[in-house]
Amino acid sequence: MIEVYIDGASAGNPGPSGAGIFIKGNGTAEKFSLPLGMMSNHEAEYHAFIKALELCLEKGYSHSVVSFRTDSELVNKAVEKEFAKNKLYAPLLEQALKLTKQFDLFFMKWIPSIENKVADELARLAIRKNILEEE
Repeated sequence: MIEVYIDGASAGNPGPSGAGIFIKGNGTAEKFSLPLGMMSNHEAEYHAFIKALELCLEKGYSHSVVSFRTDSELVNKAVEKEFAKNKLYAPLLEQALKLTKQFDLFFMKWIPSIENKVADELARLAIRKNILEEE
């Protein structure tokens, strides 16, 4: 099984944002810290999820059991219900759901922030990268 921990963060709302993605399974562990530009924290959470889905597809994990873990209740509930209350997030959710359909076995689980520390640290590192790119 592949476990994918994701987190999006922003310094300000909106502000410089980043995605943290930690993928482990099959005896490997990979970390990704991706600057996202200026956006809100919730947008960053969605973008982190989308980037993680794309990475897993690129790595050929579509035929593996893939379990995504997020501390974002907003994203988790939206994926679970396949509906975003806020119309701003609807296109992001639609994009993410299209990607999830490419997996044979896709799961998503909400976890407390304490269990998502690696992804959180990677997201915060991405914010710093974002800020450095602006300077």
